[in-house]
Amino acid sequence: MRIACVHQGYELYGSDRSFAESVAALRAAFPAAEIEVVLPRQGPIVEILKPHASRIVFEPLWVLRRQAMLRLATVEMARLPAALWRAWRRMRGSDLTYINTSIIADYALAARLLPRKALLHIHEIPERILRKVLVALMRWSRADLIFNSRATRATFGDPPAIDARGRRTHVVYNGVAGPLALPVTYDGSRPLRVLLLGRVNRIKGQEVLLEAVASLPAGLRNRVEVRLVGGAFESVEREQALAELVGRMGLTGHVEVLPFVSDPTDHYRWADIVAVPSRRPESLGRVAIEAMGWGRPPLVSAIGGLVEVVADGETGWHVPPGDAKALAGKLSEIIQRPELWRGFAAAGRTRYETLF
Repeated sequence: MRIACVHQGYELYGSDRSFAESVAALRAAFPAAEIEVVLPRQGPIVEILKPHASRIVFEPLWVLRRQAMLRLATVEMARLPAALWRAWRRMRGSDLTYINTSIIADYALAARLLPRKALLHIHEIPERILRKVLVALMRWSRADLIFNSRATRATFGDPPAIDARGRRTHVVYNGVAGPLALPVTYDGSRPLRVLLLGRVNRIKGQEVLLEAVASLPAGLRNRVEVRLVGGAFESVEREQALAELVGRMGLTGHVEVLPFVSDPTDHYRWADIVAVPSRRPESLGRVAIEAMGWGRPPLVSAIGGLVEVVADGETGWHVPPGDAKALAGKLSEIIQRPELWRGFAAAGRTRYETLF
């Protein structure tokens, strides 16, 4: 059996880890299969793919990113025929092509020419024009579909479980391997440790968390410590701007800005809670899932798939997206009333084991 696995990234953030875990699952299910992994370039993901891939190849992919739409529709259009030819040739020679995710346009387009050979794994919630483009691409492809949450499926028009052409649709939460839950040690006698893991961009809400912490009364601000861990997508300037913002807001003694790490274990061990203050919809929220696995209650924006992951008032907390005032209010309660959330860690671990 020949399986092609195509991924648009090369780092080790949530979608990259989910892809690597899918490749590992395919290897476990088909131990004798020839599994070829296709990536756009070298990167940290390669090392965790090597044990499971028969080979890893690097070649250009026609990836629909919001910030590159104009360039793709103009100067990059000349590359599309060659990209389609490469995709069709690989898919024709494979028994199954696993496409991760819907933004890989060349493979989604080629899938229509080879019915029932492609599986399109969708785990993004696009907005505005990109949503229209990706929904049209999904429909054109006629590939079988996996959505990583009900929120993602709803964004793409809630396709039926089986449509008139026999295309199948499933909702499957990303499984996340995790450790034994750590004990809860916060009792209000020391500063609350808040961890935010994620790419440095406006979507992830680092600025919202900073604004919330800065707005706390001085007495409460002295009772919180924050770690912002992550890097920007090929933008050192954005990382520097975040560090400078911490200084301008007078939070240097309260907030650390730390680089991306491939293994965030030490950060989860340090934390008491994990913040996911996303401004825009998350298709699921891997960090929130990992946090519950570690026994670290997540404080998340009530948006997208995050509301499916975290049970508000049971395993963590919901706040309106982009609302620094509401986030500050919830932080105040968490700092001052640890007895109110003492059972969240155990409940979160149970939810993690049950669903993810």
